[in-house]
Amino acid sequence: MSVSPPLVPTGNALHTEVRQVGEDIKSYKSPDQDANQITISSISEDEPLVTRRELWSYYLYCNGDNGVGPLGYSQTLFQGLATAAGYDPLAGPGSSCLATTASGQCVVPWGSGTKSVSSVVLIANGISFAIMTTIFTTIGSAADYGTFGRWLLLTVTVVCWAAQYASMALTTPDRWVLAMVLYIIGFVSYGATLVFYAAIFPRLARNTPHARQLIEKYESGEIPPEVYEQEESLEKNRISNISTAHSNIGYIITLSLNLALLLPMSNNPKVDNYVLMLVTTYWVVSGIWWFVLQEPRPGPSLPEGERYTTIGWKQIWAALKTYKHLPYTFVYLFSFFLLADGLNTTGTLVAICQNNKFQFSFLQNTYLGLSQAITSTISTFAFWYIQRYWKIRTKKMFVVTNVVTMLIPLWGMIGIWTKKLGFHNAWEFWFVKNLLFSSFFILFLRAYNIVFGLFQAPYYAFSQTMMAELSPPGFDNMFFGLFGLSNRASSMVGPNVIQVIIDKTGNNWQGFPFLFALCTTASMVIWFGVDVTKGRREAARWAAEQRKHTR
Repeated sequence: MSVSPPLVPTGNALHTEVRQVGEDIKSYKSPDQDANQITISSISEDEPLVTRRELWSYYLYCNGDNGVGPLGYSQTLFQGLATAAGYDPLAGPGSSCLATTASGQCVVPWGSGTKSVSSVVLIANGISFAIMTTIFTTIGSAADYGTFGRWLLLTVTVVCWAAQYASMALTTPDRWVLAMVLYIIGFVSYGATLVFYAAIFPRLARNTPHARQLIEKYESGEIPPEVYEQEESLEKNRISNISTAHSNIGYIITLSLNLALLLPMSNNPKVDNYVLMLVTTYWVVSGIWWFVLQEPRPGPSLPEGERYTTIGWKQIWAALKTYKHLPYTFVYLFSFFLLADGLNTTGTLVAICQNNKFQFSFLQNTYLGLSQAITSTISTFAFWYIQRYWKIRTKKMFVVTNVVTMLIPLWGMIGIWTKKLGFHNAWEFWFVKNLLFSSFFILFLRAYNIVFGLFQAPYYAFSQTMMAELSPPGFDNMFFGLFGLSNRASSMVGPNVIQVIIDKTGNNWQGFPFLFALCTTASMVIWFGVDVTKGRREAARWAAEQRKHTR
């Protein structure tokens, strides 16, 4: 198939790209393959207009799905129980890792030998990401069909709620293995919720009243293609940034509510379990409305003879065959795979250092989380205001956040040679003075959680908008499934490499050089190897070509 449309889509092509009713299975001829089976999700003029009530229910789901429980407290509880059950390898079996004379190393029985607690936590994360990979590749793309996507998100959400409530059973150190299992279930299902609700927002953005007006103005000749592209991009950024901000607002509310338990019940041995119940209940109350108020926008029916458990693999294989026609999309997916691996593993490693420093205190982690959540909310709205006011392209905003992504593991590397800096001190984990302290660089020196909040919350918002920009319209779940594979499931490499390094050196900080190299390499590829403008137009032409060749 020859791909030779004009650089900017014509009115008819663009209208087809945005409004075309998707078919079930599309046959696409390429120079290298006779036929690739391509799935096109439904994009129809008959799709309901997004109402204010529906959009707010989407934001409320993001508000509750903030990760405080499955991403924060669950790891703290799991790591704390494992440490209490382990022993100091230098003092021998029977010793306590929590003794004042402990060496700082801690191991637990593992197979026929032992393994450090830090390595066990990293292994749990590696297993989690491997399971997520299986989920995203096997059934993720099936969300394009019928109402399967709606029920899939509901299912993984309920599984995550159940795992969090089951944490009430984690009350003694000898249950650390159960804590590991529940942590993995909660982490996997939480990661799945992030991917499947993120895949919803491009379709919402296409059906807002403003988006519909943009299409009408473009088709009537009131605005040129460049203005349409820019305004459409800003509409995607609006929903992405506001949903990210709401996730952080939920983080603030949840952590503030937790203080109502942590402070008066500080001496109660089950207070951490009660906090997890409170966190989960908040998510249930705020998240259930999306499933009630979501407007029906079903995809095409599952083709005859196909199965939900196999169609995902076929879609991914078909998508990978098209990489020559979508080079910037796949370069971004590959580089983001490495970047997400580096960032996710860096976050896990810093959390391990943080938990060790604060002796697995839910209260201290709540204070640290509040500092991060408050700055995250402020920065997300600030970045969005700056982008909207000066009409800055998504990639430029994303590059700014990448710089700090590289600096975090670089700062951790300093801890290899000195204990004065490099995540060895309490002041490095949260800001002890005030937020308006000279410069962002000094802020970084002062507080990981605040700097993480200032730059990494916008990082998540802009990264998913980048994916939405580079995804062919109508192929949302297919490409967001690959994006989820790059984002949440990428970290099969990092945790496994880092746990080997820690096992051999006995030093958590030795893992930071590898993570710095990983983040830097990926960032450079995105900066110099991804042209979003060309990639978006290639994706639009490619989507139109799929439909044109099947008429």
